[in-house]
Amino acid sequence: MSNLPNYQEIAKKIVAIVGDDNIVSATHCATRLRLQVKDRKAIDDDQMQEVEEVKGVFYNAGQYQIILGSGIVNKVYAEMQALYSHKEASKDEIAMDESSALQRGVRNIADIFVPIIPILGATGLFLGLKGVLFNETVLGAMGLTPDAIPAWLSASVTVLTDTAFGFLTAFICWSAFKKIGGLPIIGFLIGLMLVSPALPNAYAVAGGTAEPIMAFGVIPLVGYQGSILTALITGIIGANLEKKLRKVMPNAMDLIFTPFVVILVSVFIALFVLGPLVHGFEAQAVKLIELFLHLPLGIGGLIIGFLYPIAVMTGMHHMFIMIETSLIASTGFNPLITVCAMYGFANAAVCLAIALRTNSAAVKTAGISATVTQMLGISEPALFGVVMRTGMKAIGVMLASSALGGMALSLLGIQANSYGLAVLLSPLMYIYDPYQLTMYVVIGIATFILAFVLTNLLVIKKETVMAPAKTQQ
Repeated sequence: MSNLPNYQEIAKKIVAIVGDDNIVSATHCATRLRLQVKDRKAIDDDQMQEVEEVKGVFYNAGQYQIILGSGIVNKVYAEMQALYSHKEASKDEIAMDESSALQRGVRNIADIFVPIIPILGATGLFLGLKGVLFNETVLGAMGLTPDAIPAWLSASVTVLTDTAFGFLTAFICWSAFKKIGGLPIIGFLIGLMLVSPALPNAYAVAGGTAEPIMAFGVIPLVGYQGSILTALITGIIGANLEKKLRKVMPNAMDLIFTPFVVILVSVFIALFVLGPLVHGFEAQAVKLIELFLHLPLGIGGLIIGFLYPIAVMTGMHHMFIMIETSLIASTGFNPLITVCAMYGFANAAVCLAIALRTNSAAVKTAGISATVTQMLGISEPALFGVVMRTGMKAIGVMLASSALGGMALSLLGIQANSYGLAVLLSPLMYIYDPYQLTMYVVIGIATFILAFVLTNLLVIKKETVMAPAKTQQ
């Protein structure tokens, strides 16, 4: 007899508890089923949490969110749609009335950057492998020197490591157009024009080996390699302009003249207005962030390590993506994700400690499953389904452990060369240097052990049966 979950039955139970008529629309993310409902108070949370595979529930930004976990949520959602055919909500339609303008803005910007994460993550791994293979010590062990590397091999590796960052503006403009509803290929072309070979390379100008071209004798024209804000704002302006033009342009002229006007206006604004203004601001902002991260005694890492889990709880963690992208594009490194990453280790440890010590079979099963999911990079089941439901002591231990881990990494000067990898896979972002890799792994393990021990000492009492508190809505 099969022990596999019956996803159709799970879908039926969820709809029965929520109420078919109560569901306005449905969608899902990587781990959560998201239902926009008419009456949140009509839903029995305790009954919902008894449903097989449900790891927790909460209500946020107008959505009743049911934590199911990676892979499971897709199957339950598919069965639900097959049975009930609820309206599928787009990201723009969900809870616009209840989320703040800041939350909506952060979420929209994050939606632009999320599609770019895989290519920058892969590029980071290429850079790491390059650092290992072309390392003088490694080459020396094989009886070689850097001069012995064939030109064709060096060029091939450079193609793998430099292309994504060289054309990052094109990817951002493409994604902005796609998100807002413009024609993505127009955005891609505009982004390529911002790094055209006809313009002096921004890195060469910064390094003093090239001079900007002066327009009208006062406006410096350079390429915008690594200029995240310029690409982002240009993409947003261009996509919105295209949508407006499509409404008024005669059909016979739309195919050619709409792209013509959009490209002309967008590139003009980028080169002569946005670029000179935003590029300088962006450079100073990156320096300020780096300065904060390298404050004495690891204070910057301590503060960010403490605040990042809170940002996840409130849905504001998406804003970190743009900052990380700017750091990588400008400096080649990402110290921000390094200190933020300790949240994953701490969250997994607290969740596992609770799961191992509880006398509740349901909590034990959910906790162990959520721990595995967190170790693979999805934190919501552990955070919302176990840690937050256990109480403030569990949350406090997780926050403190994350903060101390971030402080230690900041003190040691550890920084990733990529982003997008969490917990078990995150050491791959540090293979470019033996010291970086070793220290990151040591601190990550130490953070996990600290959180696990503190949970057992401070959160769980031997004489009581561990049972998570009810979620407060």
